[in-house]
Order: sequence, then C-alpha cells, then structure tokens
Amino acid sequence: MDTLTETAAPASTAAAALRKLYFLRFAFAAVWAALLFATTDTLSAPATVLLVAYPLFDVGCAVADLRSARPEGRPVRGLYVNVALSALTAAGLALAATSGIPAVLRVWGAWAITAGLVQLAVGAARRGLGGQWAMIASGGISTLAGASFLAQAGGADASLGALAGYAFLGGVFFLVSALRLGRTGGAAKG
Repeated sequence: MDTLTETAAPASTAAAALRKLYFLRFAFAAVWAALLFATTDTLSAPATVLLVAYPLFDVGCAVADLRSARPEGRPVRGLYVNVALSALTAAGLALAATSGIPAVLRVWGAWAITAGLVQLAVGAARRGLGGQWAMIASGGISTLAGASFLAQAGGADASLGALAGYAFLGGVFFLVSALRLGRTGGAAKG
C-alpha cells in the first residue's frame, strides 16, 4: 500500500469530516486575507502575528484531519509531513519577520512549494472521496505561487499583498471542495 493512500473506510463519514474542516479553512483564509491585506505596506507587529498564525492554524487543521482519519482507519502520512512543515514555517516566519518582507516571502515561498506538493499528494490519495480535484489543483497552484514568492523576494516590489491573495484563493479551493463533498456525499471521483 502506498504511504499516502487510505485503507477502507466509510466514505460518507470521511467526507462529512473533511467538509466541515474545509468550510472552516475557507472562513479562516477569507478573514485572514482581509486582515493581512489591510497591513501589507509594512511588516508591523499585527502583520507578523497574522503571518505566524496562518501556518499555526494549518497545523491545527492537519491535526484535526489526522484525528478524524484515525478512527476511520485512513492514515494519510502526508498530513504528518504537513504538520511538521507548517510548525517549522511558523518558527521561520517569526525569525524572518525580524529581517524584513523579502525574508518573509522566502520562507513563505518555500512553505508554499513544499506544502503544495504535499497537498497535491494527499488530494490525489483521497480522490475516491470526491471533491478532491480542487485540492489537487490547489496543491499545484501553491507550488507555482511559492516559486513566484521566491522570485518576488529578490525584487524591489516585495510586498505582503500577494500572500493575502494566495491565502484567499486557497480558501476558495477549500470552499469548492467542501461544496463538492456535500453534493457528492463522497460518492463521486475527483
């Protein structure tokens, strides 16, 4: 069995748990993006708190996902990788914020690339639940966005604004996936 695949589990129970989590992730991303967008010009204390909070929220969501997966017998090792990546990113962002916006963009970019690859793999492993095509697409887009953040970090136009847009778009993908999970009840592919 592949390390990212799930064992047999009731698809409707798994889909219901993911649906709730995805709605929560959308709401958080939308609010977070609006708050960060209001502070994009400077790397202020509120902006730093927001930057560190985002990957910490991601850790919490991955842990919740793992807990809901465990009783169903559907371990997804990519979630463990995501917990580690997001925790390291939170610490990295706290340190990078002391060096300026380009340093923050470098850390965020590296996280977007690696977490995007993990999200793509986990979404592919869960495609049998339905609603996962949005997670697969989001993982691919996250990887590309991460590369653009790294490129932006080296330029004179380094800004936190792109991070707000990235988070909101990611939230929209979670919303689409949640809606698809609700519509299909986990019965459809993708």
